[in-house]
Amino acid sequence: MSVVSAARAFAGLFGGEVDAFVLGDGVAAAADVVAGTGVRKVLLGEGAAFAKYLAVTYAGAVAQVVKAKGYGAVFAPASTFGKDFMPRLSGLLDAPLASDIVGLEKDGDALRVKRPMYAGNAVGTVTLSGSPLLFTVRQTAFDPAPMGGAKAPVEKVTVTAEAGGTAFVSRQETKSERPELTDARVIVSAGRGIKAQENFKMVEELADQLNAAIGASRAAVDAGWAPNDWQVGQTGKIVAPELYIALGISGAIQHLAGMKDSKVIVAINKDEEAPIFQVADYGLVGDLFKAVPELIAEIRKLKSA
Repeated sequence: MSVVSAARAFAGLFGGEVDAFVLGDGVAAAADVVAGTGVRKVLLGEGAAFAKYLAVTYAGAVAQVVKAKGYGAVFAPASTFGKDFMPRLSGLLDAPLASDIVGLEKDGDALRVKRPMYAGNAVGTVTLSGSPLLFTVRQTAFDPAPMGGAKAPVEKVTVTAEAGGTAFVSRQETKSERPELTDARVIVSAGRGIKAQENFKMVEELADQLNAAIGASRAAVDAGWAPNDWQVGQTGKIVAPELYIALGISGAIQHLAGMKDSKVIVAINKDEEAPIFQVADYGLVGDLFKAVPELIAEIRKLKSA
């Protein structure tokens, strides 16, 4: 719900109210949840044509609502979903899009937004004006909107799905009992230093003890040791858990860009010059194949005490 907070920040600068648009098939329950986040109202668009996600149909539906209601700004998460359909929406509305924003400031009648650049090593400022303005929001940069408040009204809207020459073919889902990476309070990640796919069993064992999600560096994913949806970094998922444990991760710029906002970072690496130690709150220079089993054993002792 960080997107709601970003939209509220915009409304605080320029005035106006924040509405939410929930789109899909059988998503009334989701609309009810969003209604408790402090928005003025929730627009609900439903239909079988939206049961399977296609960027072209979703962008078209949002464009219809923006034009019909005259909204001055549209916010979406800087997730795979948002990064997919928001550029299409920008084209449909002939409107500017600022991606992956982390801050908003007023500059006269214009808006200045801050967004990370160069793999997070710099923050750029972009000035936008006009209406509507489009944004994808780095969710770790804005506090989630409180949930469970007074319920806003839900208004059903009619939107059409125009797929053009695009068709939904298939979707593959991976089910897991673990927390999703972007929502997890604790993440245990491993990199090239894990040496082999079978050694991720040790990572999984530590994650089990901490009820943590599992992440991986791009090097580990490219080596085939971990699935793509575990990848943390500029080309993977951006995370900011309360605790991030990096095992055998040297700390390439692209990886640091995806996890440096974590509240507490613990790194274990045999290379004392590894860049990961520059952002770590706690670092251990040593053999992870010795340190991790000892850590698991100590956690078990604490849990059984």
